Amino acid sequence: MTQLPPASPALASDDATRDADPGDLILPAERILDIPALRTSLFEAASEASNEGGVRAAAVRLIGAAQAEARERIAAAIAERPREAFAATRSYAWVTDVVVRLVHELATRRLHPLPNPTTSERLTVMAVGGYGRGEMAPFSDVDLLFLTPYKITPWAESTIESMLYIFWDLKLKVGHASRTVKDCLRLGAQDFTIRTAMLENRYITGDRALGTNLDRRLWSDLFKGTERAFVAAKLDERGARHRKQGLRYVVEPNVKEGKGGLRDLQSLYWITKYIYHTDDAEDLVKLGVFRAEEYRTFEKAENYLWAVRCHLHLAAGRAVEQLTFDMQVEVADRMGYADKGGRRAVEWFMQDYFRHATAVGDLTRIFLTSLEAEQQKDAPLLMRMFKRGPQVKGGYEIVHNRLAIEDDKAFLSDKMNLLRIFEEALRTGLLIHPDAMRLVKANLSLIDDDMRNEKEARRIFLDLLLKHGNPERALRRMNELGMLAAFIPEFEPIVAMMQFNMYHHYTVDEHTIQCIKHLSEIEHGNLIEELPVASTILKEGVNRKVLYVALLLHDIGKGREEDHAALGARMARKIAPRLGLTKAESATVEWLVRYHLVMSDMAQKRDIADPRTVRDFAKAVQTRERLDLLTVLTVCDIRGVGPGTWNNWKATLLRALYRQTRRALEGGMEALNRENRGAEAKKALREALSDWETKDLRIETGRHYDPYWQGMHVTAHKVFAELLRGIKADEIKLDIHPDDDRDATRVCFALDDHPGIFSRLAGALALVGANVVDARTFTSKDGYATAAFWIQDADGSPYEDVRIPRLREMIRKTLMGEVKPREMIRTRDKLKKRERAFNVPTSITFDNEGSEIYTIIEVDTRDRPGLLYDLTRTLSESNVYIASAVIATYGEQVVDTFYVKDMFGLKFFTPSKQRTLERRLRDAIAAGKERADG
Repeated sequence: MTQLPPASPALASDDATRDADPGDLILPAERILDIPALRTSLFEAASEASNEGGVRAAAVRLIGAAQAEARERIAAAIAERPREAFAATRSYAWVTDVVVRLVHELATRRLHPLPNPTTSERLTVMAVGGYGRGEMAPFSDVDLLFLTPYKITPWAESTIESMLYIFWDLKLKVGHASRTVKDCLRLGAQDFTIRTAMLENRYITGDRALGTNLDRRLWSDLFKGTERAFVAAKLDERGARHRKQGLRYVVEPNVKEGKGGLRDLQSLYWITKYIYHTDDAEDLVKLGVFRAEEYRTFEKAENYLWAVRCHLHLAAGRAVEQLTFDMQVEVADRMGYADKGGRRAVEWFMQDYFRHATAVGDLTRIFLTSLEAEQQKDAPLLMRMFKRGPQVKGGYEIVHNRLAIEDDKAFLSDKMNLLRIFEEALRTGLLIHPDAMRLVKANLSLIDDDMRNEKEARRIFLDLLLKHGNPERALRRMNELGMLAAFIPEFEPIVAMMQFNMYHHYTVDEHTIQCIKHLSEIEHGNLIEELPVASTILKEGVNRKVLYVALLLHDIGKGREEDHAALGARMARKIAPRLGLTKAESATVEWLVRYHLVMSDMAQKRDIADPRTVRDFAKAVQTRERLDLLTVLTVCDIRGVGPGTWNNWKATLLRALYRQTRRALEGGMEALNRENRGAEAKKALREALSDWETKDLRIETGRHYDPYWQGMHVTAHKVFAELLRGIKADEIKLDIHPDDDRDATRVCFALDDHPGIFSRLAGALALVGANVVDARTFTSKDGYATAAFWIQDADGSPYEDVRIPRLREMIRKTLMGEVKPREMIRTRDKLKKRERAFNVPTSITFDNEGSEIYTIIEVDTRDRPGLLYDLTRTLSESNVYIASAVIATYGEQVVDTFYVKDMFGLKFFTPSKQRTLERRLRDAIAAGKERADG
């Protein structure tokens, strides 16, 4: 056992008590941590220990308990005052300072005392990085620099090692480096990350002169004269970080690294300190970098983001930086948000979050691009001669390759210039200079009703959408500067509005801009192969003005208690004429906004093989013009939801609905009748089976009822013909084949018909993790069930060939009774933690008008792995015959639509029967939810 040397006498001005009452904490310092009492008990316990292990154990026990109590007191104060972030971050940093000083004192005076140190036996402990700024969230890393004057001595090495062991035992997440001043200068010159960390150095304890020397040498030998390189490096880092994190309005943003997050703020502070030699961002107002109101906006955003980060850490009990869905609900509650106006507390919280993130992004962009412009050297004369910039109109000039304003006063004398600058930027392809952006943002109050109603304002705005070929760029610029909401005030409530679900990837305003981007890409002919129908529609010609305005306004009614489509239509009735559309054009825009979900719902929630579906849709749209406009709008709306939302399955459904509806509108509704479709299907099958005997063909075309012939494509009819050919009693035949056109795997069954067959098949597929997207069953005249299921894996893709044998075997076992889905599914029907935050109210409707033969039961509820099995089992146990099921998934929400008859082949007309069936379905959903949440 290592015996300890005699302890050094403690000095009155000891490090642990220095800065004991720094002020500006969330509570008075003495209420957070009693330093004298802790220090006394620590050194008493240390003096009783006989070896280093005993001292460390005492330190961890006493400091750990005191630190935990201090953190609990800070957390309790934050709970009472949830928006006081700056005081909270200072408090966590102060507690960490106290711990570091006490551990250093214990190491140097009790564990490794040095009565007569040489000049080389000096040690300084510096805070660097975020800790160096004195800002810490509850579980932030503790970044330390152990500084020595020369090569590290055995004494310094032992002292540092003892300190680190105690820190680790205290469960502190310590990032550390041991260096000399020369090391710091050498490594900082090689690596901008190291240089940035040292820029934020702060003395904590030890030899103060050594720390002062490092700071002086950094400024004189490393930072001076390298401002341009540092700014460029920070701009590159910011760009790479943003590319990795994606758009600002990602619905699960990273508070630290995301666009408009704390790292953007820190970039500004680093550059401010490097360029202007100041730690105080408020000095940027005096230096003319920010206006006073811009700085106030910035300060509010910084405080808000730190508050969010603190609550996020406290809610998770660890260092978590991403606001996942479950954490959003928790943080919203901690910050005092409440449900109101038809929106959940979490949606109000996230809208505030995104608006603050936008403010940070705007201001840091202005600041950094201003600096970038300052740091740029003029291009060589020869290059300037051969690379001339675009010619700009009067009143503008090009400064550092950006569109700038020559005279601010002259510019503001005509409020129309606030719109014209966006047109000029699109026309020339230039970015807008940050000073011009600030001028626009600071003068949005000039935009009034008189200006909005001027003919010139209408022309400019519509030209931004229709003329210059890049409407996304114009709308994004206008939205970021607040111009879009100023020109169309009804747009303001949806700016940064989050929809709390797993379906929408973006905020409402960002979704709208994404939709416009997709429309522009289709117009430019970039998506002909992927979107042949929409591309052809636009090539043949539609009213572009109507389409762009309808797409811009389609979600403008969101966020209220009323149905957003109905409310949005009424708003569009007023906005469209204000934008210069004629009465007829405005009426079409209103109709498109009102019914912008109808085509998507019909395609995804109804059986489009049923002629009644197409007939009802054709009656709704009435004209070919409306059908064309609605089709393109629907495609853009779905694609604008987020990456991966659009797929071949949705494309196939929409194309089929479009073509059938167009045929009905142009050739009359009689083109849709069952007899015609049945005759066409039988003819197609005879051609596909041209090598069959006439007798066999006659048996196959005569064994099925009419719904079979209208319900599937000839490829499926051919598969079933092969499966049924020579089938024996009690035999189960199976065909699993990729359906590339639909991004799904098609599973076809042929077997003896018996009750509950649909449910058993659904159970088998659930056990292998398959998501059913479409399914239909038919009974032949000779007593066989033919069932087709279209399935995808958990990622929404067709099953790979290597996984099909397991799929086939599980289906066989289930149908043979070797596996009981009801028992096995209990362990697999679970929701992930982050998904439990979503509440989807269950809605069950009965429709006897949407199909001539069947009752349509639509179940809209929370999705989970075993839901379809639970629903089909409940229907089966209630003696309900399921002819087909259409499944539409929207993130955590699913709409399962069943085409059913009762046991006598009749519709469910009786209200009492409907109520009984609804109650049983709701009970099954509730039981499944309890199982999934458990």
